[in-house]
Amino acid sequence: MRIGFVIVTYNRSEALTVLLQALAPQCSAQDVVVVADDGSRPSHVDALLGDLPACAAPMRHVWHPDVGFTAGRARNLGVAVARELGVDYVVFMDGDCVPGPGFAQAHRALAQAGCFVNGSRVLLSPCLTDRVMSRQVDLHRLGWWDWLRLRWSGDVNKLGHLVEWPSLPGRRERAFRWQGIRSCNFGAWLSDLEAVDGFDETFSGWGHEDADLVLRLHNHGLMRKNGHWATEVFHLWHREQAREREAGNRQRVQARQRAGTTRAEVGLSHARLTPPVQVSVLGVQQGAS
Repeated sequence: MRIGFVIVTYNRSEALTVLLQALAPQCSAQDVVVVADDGSRPSHVDALLGDLPACAAPMRHVWHPDVGFTAGRARNLGVAVARELGVDYVVFMDGDCVPGPGFAQAHRALAQAGCFVNGSRVLLSPCLTDRVMSRQVDLHRLGWWDWLRLRWSGDVNKLGHLVEWPSLPGRRERAFRWQGIRSCNFGAWLSDLEAVDGFDETFSGWGHEDADLVLRLHNHGLMRKNGHWATEVFHLWHREQAREREAGNRQRVQARQRAGTTRAEVGLSHARLTPPVQVSVLGVQQGAS
């Protein structure tokens, strides 16, 4: 199984670099890493290029012009690049979510026909986020007592990542529910994403484009498989996006729930890797001549 890790980012190269440094050692040469850039400024792209980790997997950067919050389109472009490189399975990540040390292995273990995997996250405080991004703290090197102190001080919201239980029974759910949907940590077979046409790019502004994808996968006949206690990521703090379109987007998803919609209006089949979209190779593949 060849996994494509599709990581959406926007003007936050310092967080993305921390993520890639945590993910790169977990990837094999058969995997693919795609940075799906929602229009970052040139300075952030240059900063990323200047601090890339060595990685056994081929890495790509796909960028399109900044026209506002269009994460759905950026993700579809990322999937299109990963598809050209022959992936079977896609794991979506946000560029400010640092994977735990067993993240890739857990997603590989949980992947199952007829299911998508909905991961979970640990929220970090502004103070801890600053220490992580300034390289004062390496999250992968913290021990139990370190995490207990961070939880006591309020620097993390939970400690579920300390329990690794990929074989936990009862992970699958047949019914659709909104709670806990996380496109920042989400796995699906490429064939299933193609069947529902990926993310719907007609959703504008922040809010529920991920719930819409989950609903359409559910309507397509898939079951949700929860990835807690296995696939945790550490969500670096940031100010919340403007949410003036949240209510309208929610109403659209609710209407699609009633209608049984499966296909996006404008989705993956519309993704074109042609100008002004730019696709470039990131770094040098580890082990390549």
